[in-house]
Amino acid sequence: MFAVLKTGGKQYRVQQGDVLRVEKLAADAGEKIQFNDVLMVGSTIGTPLVDGAGVQAEVIEQIKGEKVIHFTKRRRKHGSKRTKGHRQQLTLLRITEILESGAASSGIKEAVGAGIAGWTGTKTDKGDYVQNRTGQSEMQRRIVEGDAVEKAAAKTDEAAGGETRKPANLLTEARGGEGDALTGLTGVGPAMEKKMHDAGVFHFDQIAAWDEAEIAYMEDQLGARGKIAGWAAEAKDL
Repeated sequence: MFAVLKTGGKQYRVQQGDVLRVEKLAADAGEKIQFNDVLMVGSTIGTPLVDGAGVQAEVIEQIKGEKVIHFTKRRRKHGSKRTKGHRQQLTLLRITEILESGAASSGIKEAVGAGIAGWTGTKTDKGDYVQNRTGQSEMQRRIVEGDAVEKAAAKTDEAAGGETRKPANLLTEARGGEGDALTGLTGVGPAMEKKMHDAGVFHFDQIAAWDEAEIAYMEDQLGARGKIAGWAAEAKDL
């Protein structure tokens, strides 16, 4: 009996005993995992998935694919050449069992991509494997089904130990229909000015009135760590 499973954005036709390479999974060598995204089992075709079906496998090792060379040449007056190599992170595994039903109660760890947020890597990664590379949609599915909890912003929440506080003087629109030229602040360009308007900041006196907790809040909101304290000092003179 064969099955068609989906992982890493690709589909694989497998049967018991097959050895295949897939996009890197969050599992160490020797672990047993189960693919729950099964599109077809034998003559049963899913809509799009086959309910209760699963494909179990054993991880053999974490490997890298063949090296791919990327060469770029610019043929102009100040031409340049650049050569880059890439080896894709892969997982080598062996298919051990195909389940037509009952996969949900098998107790085997679900196969998820190595890019899922919150995963720190396999033992061979030394804990520094890039997180959240892919798998946002998979993580969202797990949140909806109750298998994971969405991480809340820690520093912009007023209940987070009082570290930050939302300024009370934020506006929905500029007073008098016209705001101050916030680009007069050091390091503020048109793009940052637009972000500040979207956050409710239109005037220098708003910025000048913020205390440390409010500055910390706005730094998180605007992605401007270490800058707003300087803007507040400048705003007092404008």
